[in-house]
Amino acid sequence: MFPPTRIRSCLPVINPLFKQRLRPHRPFRQTSTLHQHQTKNATQIQKTKWMNLRAIITRWVPLGSVIYVGWCYIRASINYEVSKVEIRFYEMFPFRITSRIWGRLAACELPVSLRNLVYGTYVRMFNVNINEAAVPDLTYYKSLSAFFTRPLREGVRYISPAPCVSPCDGVVLNCGPADTDKIEQVKGVTYSLEEFLGENKWSKNKGTSYYDSLLTNKENILHQCIIYLAPGDYHRFHSPCDWTSTFRRHFSGKLLSVNPWMAKLIPGLFTVNERAVYIGEWRHGFFSMTAVGATNVGSIEIYSDPQLQTNTKGKRNRVDEVELGQVNLKKGELFGQFNMGSTIILLFEAPRDFKFEFAAGDRVLVGQALTAASKEQSR
Repeated sequence: MFPPTRIRSCLPVINPLFKQRLRPHRPFRQTSTLHQHQTKNATQIQKTKWMNLRAIITRWVPLGSVIYVGWCYIRASINYEVSKVEIRFYEMFPFRITSRIWGRLAACELPVSLRNLVYGTYVRMFNVNINEAAVPDLTYYKSLSAFFTRPLREGVRYISPAPCVSPCDGVVLNCGPADTDKIEQVKGVTYSLEEFLGENKWSKNKGTSYYDSLLTNKENILHQCIIYLAPGDYHRFHSPCDWTSTFRRHFSGKLLSVNPWMAKLIPGLFTVNERAVYIGEWRHGFFSMTAVGATNVGSIEIYSDPQLQTNTKGKRNRVDEVELGQVNLKKGELFGQFNMGSTIILLFEAPRDFKFEFAAGDRVLVGQALTAASKEQSR
């Protein structure tokens, strides 16, 4: 037993503990406004986080772009005609800035340990036939840009003996005679020939119309072939025939998507996008080959024209013209490359009976003959 004096000495310590334990529970009531101010400040910060200029550019614009492009895809599937207001709204998105950023990111060197993962994912997503590449080892390519512009191994593409062949791998959007100033980019959607090529400064022919001024033989007509290069395609393009390039015109326009379903929605798409037009002559007269830029195309490179600089800062509507002299190009010779998928457009003069071997929607490869008739004549 403890002595009474010892118990009495402990009571001052024990009693407060018992009182605190036996105190009835009371609900918590906020007596200070500090917590309320903190809550209000956090709410205001959260609101400004989503409503400032940086958030609009980095969050709302990409989100709106994805929603709008998806909506356009749905409308294209039901043959819906897009209004001019919607087209103007779509053109307002900063595709040039995002494409420039993408070009820089694609040029960054990747660690060797990540290359198989990154490039392998890309190969599976876009059905890339890596066995056709000159170097099938994925770790060989230092950057995405180097992988996009990979060369093919020798002999993997057969160059037909026909006078004119396909300049690239891709899907044909449209092909056939172009006998008016309005040319079909896809079925039912047209673009202006004069707006696409620009003022005729390379020819001395003065016809009654812009169309006639291009022809060297009035018995011939113009023919066109539009080939779309998907992200998984071989990104280099070649000379389609033996011809001489004398003039180059670079339009620094916009960088809208050139997907087949977008070409169905936007009339004159190829006349507003950035493009490098090369003009000259071939065996039948006028010949032009145009590389059209698109969203996420960091640059268009032409091997024989190192002065060409695409997707640069400055006014969108500026036009640069260069007299090239006499640049002789052989069929199948490397001409240039895209740093992402885009479009090649051939516009050339030929006899009226010039018939294409393939039709819109067909897939073509580099070196494939454009026409069966030309193939038979070359034998």
